Amino acid sequence: MADPVANPASRPAGSTGNRWKGVSQDARQAERRRLLLDAGFDLLGRVGVAGTTVRGVCEAAKLNPRYFYESFADLDALLVAVFDQISVESLDVMLQAVATCEPEPLEVTRAGVGSFVRFVTDDPRRAQVLFIEGLGNEALARRRLESMLELVDLFRREAARAQGGEMEEDSVTKVALSLVVGGMAELLITWLQGRLEVTIDELIEDASQLFVALGEAAEGIATARGVQPPAARAKPRKPVGPRKRVDPRKTVNARK
Repeated sequence: MADPVANPASRPAGSTGNRWKGVSQDARQAERRRLLLDAGFDLLGRVGVAGTTVRGVCEAAKLNPRYFYESFADLDALLVAVFDQISVESLDVMLQAVATCEPEPLEVTRAGVGSFVRFVTDDPRRAQVLFIEGLGNEALARRRLESMLELVDLFRREAARAQGGEMEEDSVTKVALSLVVGGMAELLITWLQGRLEVTIDELIEDASQLFVALGEAAEGIATARGVQPPAARAKPRKPVGPRKRVDPRKTVNARK
């Protein structure tokens, strides 16, 4: 593939000869990486891993293949970066929704589940990247598992912070959160594949009710075992200002 910057005759219609004129080297590389990520997302979300190649991504991004390796070691590195980008965006949407709702368990759960499900299904490519393509690619499957474990830890920290307590090792809570994170992923895969005949509103409501029930059950088990739930471990706190927003980019291990 000819270099559209070095070879004017190979540039696509509508492009200009001074595409990078006046742009710093770092900014050029960042922009090329963004173009590759956008192209990778579109291909992975539409045609899947089998139809996503380095050449295809570069053609879609209108970049010479040599620029691919400027940002990514190989195709798997790009696929994982695309997965991380959509993960960060979906987590950001969910955290924003939770931060603005009433601090009541079912309302918080509805806001989190609802915003997440609608975000990843509004654009079918997002759901395909997050839940389907990882089933057949080792690098994506490994990253998907890592991401789920990171979410479990995030939710544990947030639950403890919301109750004013400290995060302690609690196997019951960790099991419950693992069921929520893993169960939500498998539930969406089943629904996206058409094997669960419910509307999106029913899916969100049923999942929210069940997750709250699971949380209450976990608290009951912990209490029966003599383990204090986060609310009981909470320490008195002085009034504080507005809640500091969690930056999902520091939670999801985005890879470049």
